[in-house]
Amino acid sequence: MLDINFIRTNADEIRKTCQLKKIKLDIDEILKFDDQRLLALSKVEELRAERNKNAEEIKKLGGKPPEDLIKKGIDLKEKIFESEKILKEIEEKLNKLLVQVPTIQSDDTPIGKDDSENKVVFPNPEKLFEIESNKRFSFKPKTHIEISKNLDLIDFERGAKVGGYRGYFLKGDMVMLAMGVMQYALQKMISKGFSPMIPPTLVKEFVLFGSGYFKSTSFDPEVDEIYKIENFEVESNGERNKESKFLVGTAEPSLLAYFANEVVEFENDEPIKVCGFSQCYRSEIGSYGKDTSGLYRVHEFMKVEQVVLCRDDKDLAKKLQDEMIGISREMHEEIGIPYRQVIICTGDLSPGKYRQYDSETWIPGMNRWAETGSASIFLDWQSRRLNVKFKDKDGSKKFVYMLNNTALPTPRILISILENFQQEDGSVIVPEVLRKFVGKDRIEKR
Repeated sequence: MLDINFIRTNADEIRKTCQLKKIKLDIDEILKFDDQRLLALSKVEELRAERNKNAEEIKKLGGKPPEDLIKKGIDLKEKIFESEKILKEIEEKLNKLLVQVPTIQSDDTPIGKDDSENKVVFPNPEKLFEIESNKRFSFKPKTHIEISKNLDLIDFERGAKVGGYRGYFLKGDMVMLAMGVMQYALQKMISKGFSPMIPPTLVKEFVLFGSGYFKSTSFDPEVDEIYKIENFEVESNGERNKESKFLVGTAEPSLLAYFANEVVEFENDEPIKVCGFSQCYRSEIGSYGKDTSGLYRVHEFMKVEQVVLCRDDKDLAKKLQDEMIGISREMHEEIGIPYRQVIICTGDLSPGKYRQYDSETWIPGMNRWAETGSASIFLDWQSRRLNVKFKDKDGSKKFVYMLNNTALPTPRILISILENFQQEDGSVIVPEVLRKFVGKDRIEKR
């Protein structure tokens, strides 16, 4: 969500951004509704002032007020009610449009029609060719499905029986490997100055609207890949509550909403850095028929997410994002899995994002790149929805800038480890940085 005055001032640039991000939105219609809102608001304020004046006259007279002033007060009350109703209707229409207005992308965001025009920024083409040719293997690499079946690490059949489509059980050494990845990621984030949290994964509606995970002002099961939970709850006072709750797809919404409706303080002008471990849930309704076997696309997984809040400075936000990307690069390199980083083009950039980089790891058995991280700057697009501000040096309150990045997720990191560290005898070498968590240096058939 952007400031309406900013939209007015930058209407042409926002129109261009809508075209580049493939968003069908009439900016002129938004400005028209805002004009109507201003007129309706002026009318309401005028009537309220007249009502207050009438009330003051009645107060001055004392005793029983004249009939004409009583009648005037009743008429004004009815007019205010009708005017406020009209104002509310206009504001609702305007807000439905405002939440669709995109953030203008950064100057270094590539112009492109879709994900095929995202730009690889690391490593160089020669290194990429070496990775993609699988020259590191003296044998044909197996997929994680074949490896896990041979080593009894994942049970997909019973997972589907118990959890339904895309369900799975991690077993034995795979459990230790998955938890080891999460422990390693948390320790890394703490060492980089991020405060750890385990946030709620069952959240209220405003959390997902505020972070931009709803495509509109409310949940739409046809387009929002989110699980909605409808059930009666008993509050602390004993009252039954049927407020809908939602399962998050990442810790980001909960971490951002932690600061909702607050004025945060940046001690010594330093940004706020937090990271969260959570279970994650995604309905994957837009992926019907894709990656129907294995761990590549599942409904439930784990992830460590990093979130940063800073003052409203684009250069500072870019610097912080670069630092976050650097942490992702460091973790991929320490684990020892081949990876690349890409900057996302306009046609693949979601409405609220100013700048985005993805981390992708190579999975040789499946012969493809897999997204294992996404670093995004939203500027004040999310903080306006969540009402998160800070005090500037002159004491004025401004909306913070918000950033996020995946530290490490399961299960794609697990896929990459199994497939990149597989040996010809069928065993899997455990990456050195994870051995203290797994308790062994090699996973073998039992």
